[in-house]
Amino acid sequence: MTDFTSIEYLKTGNQKQVHAFEVLSQNKVLINLAQFDPILVGTIPINIDIKNSDLDIICYWKNKPNFIAKLNTLFGNQNEFRIKETPIDNQETVITKFKINDFEIEIFGQNIPTKNQNGYKHMIIEYEILKTKGENFRLEIIKLKQNGYKTEPAFAFLLGLNGDSYSELLKYQI
Repeated sequence: MTDFTSIEYLKTGNQKQVHAFEVLSQNKVLINLAQFDPILVGTIPINIDIKNSDLDIICYWKNKPNFIAKLNTLFGNQNEFRIKETPIDNQETVITKFKINDFEIEIFGQNIPTKNQNGYKHMIIEYEILKTKGENFRLEIIKLKQNGYKTEPAFAFLLGLNGDSYSELLKYQI
């Protein structure tokens, strides 16, 4: 299985993955976030991205004010920088967005180890489903996304899952 905890795999990926590797590396985004155990998640790592897909990076903070201060210091001067705090699944969450080159980058931080966050869990489950279901399934996911579906609802639709797609996907057995 691909080691998603490092972005090295992007170097041998498709054109967008290689470009993402270059942007993240040249700007030292993950290196600068290293103390927060960052992991790139979402659609680009598993090759189901569409034209406007962003780079989603999850982080684990133990001290929210320190995390926010670090984000402001590191990225506050980037284009379209914004930061907000919001509860997600009853967890304090910090979401930062900005642009570097032609990528929108979203940093999503919670006081939960990154491998235990739903963003990582969803991506791993989706990756395994894609490996099992094959290329036609992957292309159908992309088509649904191009038609306005978010990723988890697209998977739930094609898999025939009922209820909340985010929680149902976490329970899905391959």
